[in-house]
Amino acid sequence: MFKNMQDIVEAAKGLPNRQRLVVAAAEDQDVLEAVRDAVEWGVVSAILVGDPHKISAIAAEVGMSLDNCTVIPELNPILAAGKAVGIVADGQGDLVMKGKIGTADILRAVLNKEKGLRTGSLLSHVTALDIQGIGRLLFMTDGAMNIAPDLGQKAQIVQNAVDVVRALGFKEPKVAALAAVELVNPDMPAALEAALLAKMADRGQIKGAIVDGPLALDNAISHHSAQVKGIKSLVAGNADILMVPDIEAGNVLYKSIVYFGREVRVAGVIAGAKAPVVLTSRSDSHEAKLDSIAFSAVYAAGLKS
Repeated sequence: MFKNMQDIVEAAKGLPNRQRLVVAAAEDQDVLEAVRDAVEWGVVSAILVGDPHKISAIAAEVGMSLDNCTVIPELNPILAAGKAVGIVADGQGDLVMKGKIGTADILRAVLNKEKGLRTGSLLSHVTALDIQGIGRLLFMTDGAMNIAPDLGQKAQIVQNAVDVVRALGFKEPKVAALAAVELVNPDMPAALEAALLAKMADRGQIKGAIVDGPLALDNAISHHSAQVKGIKSLVAGNADILMVPDIEAGNVLYKSIVYFGREVRVAGVIAGAKAPVVLTSRSDSHEAKLDSIAFSAVYAAGLKS
């Protein structure tokens, strides 16, 4: 079981086979820099779909050799997304990454009924968080995709995160359904739905994890806080996965960790499709993009085992 982000990176480097990373609209400097390093690490082989002249120029600028990469010409970014996703859907790639294209456009290709990567499940974002002083990896969902999920969608979001974390070797991850309080309050929908998610897990509607809620953030990750508040729970103080109630809470939590934390490493992947989707923000650091590729590669390999 991984204790920090470097453990994930080392696992990615140690995979028996390079994962085949397909980049849609690959003519993006930040993305190619991350792909360059992931290729040099031996984590992935790269299939770059996009404008070949721009890809070649950017690769030369960032010192990336294209000798061992496959470049598939496609000047139109929308068509490039379709081609990239189609390569993975046909089994010729293991994971897809967004390049110089809008998030909505790459997701539209992923969700294409004929040539996409749909499974019938909701797509959701899972973030790995390596925060100094916590002593273990944390995972958060969903702070990037689903705006205000209802109870059924939250159950799918939790299941997606559980599947990702289990693919990384966590046998029975502990999930904290977060709210502002740790008591069920009828006036707080997030608290009510957190309690229902916990009961759904008890009844087997969410599989492979221990789910409890509502839990506030402090008693989800701090044994001391849980003890002070008298919370008796297998999850309190031991949470592996933090499920936020909506995208606003997740966005604020993620950015607070990144901008206020010390020595924080983060990585993200979209789950719920047939293959991992690496979708990073342009504002993410180079390290975060590279860690996201490594995280997604280990997840992709875990899906096959």
